[in-house]
Amino acid sequence: MSTTGAHVPDDGAGGGAAVAIALARPRRPGWWWWQRRRSFVLDVTLAAVSAIECSFEGATFADRTGILTGAGALLGVLVGAVLVLRRRWPVAVVLVSIAMTPAQMGFMLSLVGLYTLAASEVPRRITAALAGMNGFGTMLVAFLQFQDNLRDPDSSTSLRMPLALSVAALMALGLTGPPVLLGLYVRARRRLVESLRERADGLERELELLAEKAAERAERARAEERTRIARDMHDVVAHRVSLMVVHAAALKAVALKDPQKASASAELLGDMGRQALTELRQMLGVLRTAAVPVPAPAAATAAAAAAVVRLDTEAEGPSLALLAALVEESQAAGMCVELAVEGAERPCGARIEATVYRVVQEALTNVHKHAAGAKAVVLLAYREAEVAVLVTNGPSDGSPQTPLPSGGHGLMGMRERVMSHGGGFAAGPTADGGFRVSAMVPLRGGA
Repeated sequence: MSTTGAHVPDDGAGGGAAVAIALARPRRPGWWWWQRRRSFVLDVTLAAVSAIECSFEGATFADRTGILTGAGALLGVLVGAVLVLRRRWPVAVVLVSIAMTPAQMGFMLSLVGLYTLAASEVPRRITAALAGMNGFGTMLVAFLQFQDNLRDPDSSTSLRMPLALSVAALMALGLTGPPVLLGLYVRARRRLVESLRERADGLERELELLAEKAAERAERARAEERTRIARDMHDVVAHRVSLMVVHAAALKAVALKDPQKASASAELLGDMGRQALTELRQMLGVLRTAAVPVPAPAAATAAAAAAVVRLDTEAEGPSLALLAALVEESQAAGMCVELAVEGAERPCGARIEATVYRVVQEALTNVHKHAAGAKAVVLLAYREAEVAVLVTNGPSDGSPQTPLPSGGHGLMGMRERVMSHGGGFAAGPTADGGFRVSAMVPLRGGA
């Protein structure tokens, strides 16, 4: 069984903290199986100390058994140096220490080897088996040592059998239990730190994904807001300017023939210009209010902020109560237009009313642009679950057409407005050569 340096922490009283610090740092390629130079130096130092200890113990064992003292010391040096392999082959180190137990050699080798084995990723059943073998061997050697003392006639020690067995068991437990328990604790602590680090990495990845999604939502909200503002600007500018162009053409035609009528037309033209500037100023004011810097960590709230701006902007928009005034403006510009209302008038919600108003406004603007002299009818219907509007006009009566620019976005903007509320929109030519625009907006959640 083998383990790598990544599986075994550094030794010391602060083993748990060392594990946490080691795991928090990125792994770098080391020497052989050591990930850090500090680990290499520690293992070499422990192996050197263990070799010195085992050389003295080997020499003592050689004196007792009649072996050459040099051979015993050399054997001790080789046995003690095995400790340098503890991170790579902890099982082999423990087996060597168990094999040297009868020679009473390798005290440090046994302690450090058991600790390393318990702290490594070796299966616990193997750790328990080797720890039991080491403890049993230590107890047996200690018990036999006490038995020798009892049989020694020159010894004044008068130990009895139960006492000798108890002392041997305590010695084996004291030399086996603490390093194994410490190793198991460090192993559990390391696994806990690893799981916490994995969880932290997972949370960090989730936060990055959430931040990306929030940025995407914010970008979509900004795009939708730009589109909505563009529609509002189009409706305001197109309608007001179209009426102003019509009045300017009429003013030119009657300036010399009817000065009084020309003066009234000029006054009306000025009023329309001021109304257009007022509506544009309101929109620009909302844009300036919405241009408050948002901190980078609060990017996730950008979509909500955009939604609030949208509600605020549309809350300041026109209502259905202003439809009559809108129709009167077109009538003043020379259009024959009628307004009819079906059902009991009631509040429908600021957003819905603004949408219906803009649909009627854009439809009348199109009549000014494309059907000069045509008669138009605006039908507004309040129903139980919806509000509907129908704007129809007949064919042009052949009146001189005032050239007006057209961007081709009017019908598209009306459709987008109505569809954003889940409503229905239809537009197209009629059988008599005219045009019709109809829209239905549901009232759920609107009022």
